[in-house]
Amino acid sequence: MLERLLILCALLLTAQSACAFTIYKYTDANGVVSFTDHAVPGAAVLKLRERMVERIDRQVRLNVKKDKGVDNLYVRNDLYAPVEVELKLAGVKNVLGVADQVIRRTVPARSTERLIALSPKQAGMAMSYKPSLRSIVGDPQRSSGSLAYRYPLPWVGGPFRLSQGPNGAYSHFGAKSRYAMDIAMPEGTQIIAARGGTVIKTENSQSGRGANPSGNFVRVLHDDGTMGVYLHLMQGSVVVKEGQHVVVGSALGRSGNTGNSTGPHLHFVVQRNVGLALESIPYEFAQPVQSLPNFAVGGN
Repeated sequence: MLERLLILCALLLTAQSACAFTIYKYTDANGVVSFTDHAVPGAAVLKLRERMVERIDRQVRLNVKKDKGVDNLYVRNDLYAPVEVELKLAGVKNVLGVADQVIRRTVPARSTERLIALSPKQAGMAMSYKPSLRSIVGDPQRSSGSLAYRYPLPWVGGPFRLSQGPNGAYSHFGAKSRYAMDIAMPEGTQIIAARGGTVIKTENSQSGRGANPSGNFVRVLHDDGTMGVYLHLMQGSVVVKEGQHVVVGSALGRSGNTGNSTGPHLHFVVQRNVGLALESIPYEFAQPVQSLPNFAVGGN
C-alpha cells in the first residue's frame, strides 16, 4: 500500500504544472492495486484536474466605447465582490496613451471603471491593438486572512470523518486547494455557512462529473477579504443567491458527488487573492474532525 501511495504521489507531483492529468488504476492477477501514467487494458481512468475552476468572464467584461476618435476601455464588474484585473495590449500601432502595455487595477463590486483612453498618434490613421483581459475575484489589498478565526463545522448531523486533509495526495496539491479539507458524508447532508459574508458565486445545475471539476458550489466573501468555498454540492440543492448576505449557520445547500469527486463528500476551502491568483490558506475547525485513510488511494 505504501509503495502504491508513493507512486501515485510521484505522478501527481509531476502533473502539478498541468491543468489536467490522466493516470490509470488497475488490479493485477495477484489482486494488487497499482497506478501508472501509461494506458493499461481494463484499467480505470482517473482524470485529475484542478478542482477550483470558476469562470467569471461573463460577469467581468471589457467594453470599448468610441468617442470622437478616442477608444475608452472600460471594465464592467457585475460580481458582488471586487475583482483584480490585468489588461494587456498587444500589436500596438499608431496609438497614444499607452504608457504601459500591462495595466492592473482592482475594480469594486458592481461597478464600471475606465482603465485607459487610446487615441491615434497620426490623426486620420486607424489605430491597431489587441486587448486581452484577465480577472481574479477578490481584493489583494484586503485579503489578509485572519488565522485566528476557528470555523464551526459547515454541516448539520454526523459525526463525519475527514477523508482527505491539507496537502492530500489525490487532489489537494495545487495552490488553490492545498489547505482544503474533504469530509465524507452522505449525499443530501445539510451544508451551512461556517462564517458570515456575501454570496458572490454559485453553481447549481451540474449533474455527475459534468464540465466543471468543482461541481455545484457556493463561494462566500468574508469581511476580511478571504473567501469560503463549499464544493461538490447536490444538483438543485443550492438555496442562496449571488448578492445574498449569510450568517454562521445559514443554509447553503446539500452535499453531493458532483464534479471531480471520488465519492459523496464536502470539499471546504478558504482562499484569498494574493495578486492575480487565488491561494488557499490554512484554517482550523472549531472542534476536532476524526481522520480516516484517504479514500482516493485505497483507504476504507
